Amino acid sequence: MSNRVLTWSLLAAFAVLFGIAAGMVLLHTDARPIRSGTLLERPRPVPDFALTGSDGKPFTKADLLGHWDVVYVGYTHCPDVCPTTLALLKAVAAGLGDDRKRLRVVFLSIDPERDTPETLAQYTHYFNPDFLAATGSNEQLDALGSKLGFVYQKVPGETPQSYLMDHSSALILIDPKGEVAGYLTPPFKTEDLVGDLKQLVERTA
Repeated sequence: MSNRVLTWSLLAAFAVLFGIAAGMVLLHTDARPIRSGTLLERPRPVPDFALTGSDGKPFTKADLLGHWDVVYVGYTHCPDVCPTTLALLKAVAAGLGDDRKRLRVVFLSIDPERDTPETLAQYTHYFNPDFLAATGSNEQLDALGSKLGFVYQKVPGETPQSYLMDHSSALILIDPKGEVAGYLTPPFKTEDLVGDLKQLVERTA
């Protein structure tokens, strides 16, 4: 394993652990385990926010209401973790069958410098045309991350445009009321995610 790959793997692992710890601390709540992660005993409302969607239109808290959302934080230039996770979520959506209509996947880019709405649309639609995407300024992302429990950091590359983004790898689960309901954590297994998400969406149908 190269030093670069090893460094990235360690950073990604740290981001997972720190992101979940931050989420638990910031939300001041207990959690109960499920096969693919944890559910919060007392879901916390998502604060109002204003980002830009992959369609170029505003993406706000209102877009999270009325259905379950799985929010994944990443960026389109991600070399491995992001495409792997989105491919996994494509398989999960297929495994949900008719229940997939009650759950949406939202790809939240933490790289607004390179991820334009057009870039995000092309990237996410490659995996699934139903996947949504959004991004915003670093100030907007920082404010939202402090409430949802995700973290990210720019990692300089050999050139100004070859940088990487270290980021949390957990999936953030938002319920139909627009509340943080839990975190789904690596290592991900398609069958566990499908089973847990089916129970959640059917319970609240």
